[in-house]
Amino acid sequence: MSKKPIYRVIFVNQDQIFEVYARHVYQGDMYGFVQIEEFVFGSRSQMVVDPSEEKLKNTFADVKRSFIPMQAIVRIDEVVKEGVAKISDARGGVALFPMPGGGPGKVE
Repeated sequence: MSKKPIYRVIFVNQDQIFEVYARHVYQGDMYGFVQIEEFVFGSRSQMVVDPSEEKLKNTFADVKRSFIPMQAIVRIDEVVKEGVAKISDARGGVALFPMPGGGPGKVE
């Protein structure tokens, strides 16, 4: 029996870098979005609790499917097993693909 693949998805959300693990990642029907389903989090039997992982667990607790804009994706990796989901500060650390129409960091 083959194991289901696990993907690590790193994306930017409001000046933070989210690193999450999921069973399904693909381009869905909504143009310009990557669809993520079946989030995977570490077991609750661990003695040490990471606050950023707990925040992500709570954020995605009732989420069946999430649509992430393609320009927010930093990286997607297929991994052997899930790691620790985490949130880190992205200020000044990630350069996103410039989009037409501008916004923060508008290129003229």
